[in-house]
Amino acid sequence: MRAVSGLWRWRHNPLRRTTDLVEAWVACAAALLLVLAVPAAGWGLGGLADEAMAESVREQSAERRPAVARVLRAAPSPGRTASDPDSAVDQRIRRPVVAEWTAPDGTRRSGTVTTAVPTAGPGDTFRIWTDGSGDPVARPMDPDTARAHAVLAGAGAASAAAGLVEAARRTVVRRLMQRRYEELDREWAKAGPDWGRTGTGS
Repeated sequence: MRAVSGLWRWRHNPLRRTTDLVEAWVACAAALLLVLAVPAAGWGLGGLADEAMAESVREQSAERRPAVARVLRAAPSPGRTASDPDSAVDQRIRRPVVAEWTAPDGTRRSGTVTTAVPTAGPGDTFRIWTDGSGDPVARPMDPDTARAHAVLAGAGAASAAAGLVEAARRTVVRRLMQRRYEELDREWAKAGPDWGRTGTGS
């Protein structure tokens, strides 16, 4: 609003400089972009991300099947390494066990999988997810998680667009200020030597 009022005020102001008018127009254009283009960018990218995530959810739900795994024995826990500092946290949540399960084609499979059941012992069962060949995979992404990722993508796109608009505005204003100082220096070079002398300009 201040940029619009400034444009109106400076239309016939004799002290108005060209850079003042340009700066006001730049501010007005930036405000319009922030109000219109930035939300549109966030909405558009968020919509594309939502479609992509929904398609991923459908594919994972179609390709992955639940299976019941039976614990055979505990598996040795891998030690934490410097390159994987989060492994200790993951081990507190899930622990590896050697288990067996039935693949979608009916064959028996066995291997090391992780379970969130802290007291799982030999003979205990828990659910795992397998792909078409019967290998263990992560559980399919649920629609709520997919939607949350899409919302975050849209918000990130809007924030990035707003940052670009503001950065462009600041760059233009900085160059305008530099131009003003250069013009002021030139004018001062002309008037400075005679400043304060009687009869100057007469």
